[in-house]
Amino acid sequence: MRNEQRARIAEGAGFLAALDQSGGSTPKALELYGIPPSSYGDKTEMFDLMQTFRARIMTSPVFGGERVLGAILFEQTMDRDVDGIPSPDYLWERKGVVPFVKVDEGLADPSDGVRLMKPFTKLDSLLARAVERRMFGTKMRSFVSRASAGGIKTVLDQQFYYAQEILDAGLVPILEPEIDIRSTEKAHAEELLKAGILDRLQVIPDGSAVMLKLSIPTVDDFYAELIGHPKVLRVVALSGGYSQEEADTRLARDHGLIASFSRALVQDLRAQQTDDEFNRTLDAAITAVYRASTT
Repeated sequence: MRNEQRARIAEGAGFLAALDQSGGSTPKALELYGIPPSSYGDKTEMFDLMQTFRARIMTSPVFGGERVLGAILFEQTMDRDVDGIPSPDYLWERKGVVPFVKVDEGLADPSDGVRLMKPFTKLDSLLARAVERRMFGTKMRSFVSRASAGGIKTVLDQQFYYAQEILDAGLVPILEPEIDIRSTEKAHAEELLKAGILDRLQVIPDGSAVMLKLSIPTVDDFYAELIGHPKVLRVVALSGGYSQEEADTRLARDHGLIASFSRALVQDLRAQQTDDEFNRTLDAAITAVYRASTT
């Protein structure tokens, strides 16, 4: 199974759906979907509503492995069922979609132009559960707002440190050192980031590979060297605040770079839509993102 999943991620045509909104981003995601904070009383109800939203996406007849290579899940989603089947098994066995899980615990306060990940407090147990639930890989996010050489070094040191733990557990890590698309120093930050990643890929053991989730670059095809690197299984792009149309347009100019969109994928979905309306809207979004990811 893992060899088949690995081949799909490395060579398949399509993109990753990011369905991993956590406690901090869930209220905004629900509000965009048409469910305001006044509709739920506490976090339990909030996460139940979000699970219903995610399940509606995953069970849609237009959501499947023909165009969606993988899906990144929130930890709670990994632990829940979809249509009476554990979410990871539903994705792979019913839909042909490779499952990943978000493992970071949010961002620390800004320092030196970046936001590191908060210290991991439960990584060992989370990785054990991920292996037990037959996840393929993980995802963890940091944030870069300035072209700070010291800050970016710290971000990458932390990302690659945890990446090795994840590889040792038998899972494939997605490293996500996001660069703020609004930063006036974005292009320079991308140069520092790429150089730092290439440096650190040398220490990844032979036979192992990581994945990278990066902001769509300022210069087209800027990450071609990473996309073709033998220790990088795949490079995927986050939408980073771009609308779906703009994200798709920019992505289509970067050959070999595929999407891993969250808000840009689901921005037009609404809780009030009928199933037919929901499925047509999701199909249009998947079609557009797939097209941009297969240039």
